[in-house]
Amino acid sequence: MKQSIVHIALVVKDYDDALDFYVGKLKFELIEDSYQPEQNKRWVVVSPPGSNGATLLLAKASEPEQQPFIGNQAGGRVFLFLSTDDFWRDYHRMVELGINFVRPPKEQDYGTVAVFEDLYGNLWDLLQLNDDHPMALRSALTSRC
Repeated sequence: MKQSIVHIALVVKDYDDALDFYVGKLKFELIEDSYQPEQNKRWVVVSPPGSNGATLLLAKASEPEQQPFIGNQAGGRVFLFLSTDDFWRDYHRMVELGINFVRPPKEQDYGTVAVFEDLYGNLWDLLQLNDDHPMALRSALTSRC
């Protein structure tokens, strides 16, 4: 059996503000932005450049009970993990663009990591895994296929 996670829904306040951040600042690729008239909403999907993994579905909060989850989808914990092949390149570019890092870069036994927040306050890890980390090895194997 082969399965994969395709999309992760991220509750946002506004589609265009979210696109400005994810596409404009994080340099994610816009995969799809289409209007769904039957539900009166947009289907907006973005992905890190060069990624073949799960994508982010930017889901605008449409009900009052969804509003409190904007920026707090993981209850204050790091919610998403953005892996990179060059930590310092991406870290410096993100700082220059005004992305707020709430924890500075740190060398860990698994790689280099820093925590930043998105435009709503969700916490993300920016990380570059060591070559011998199981996820780095897995990624190297799947890229050869």
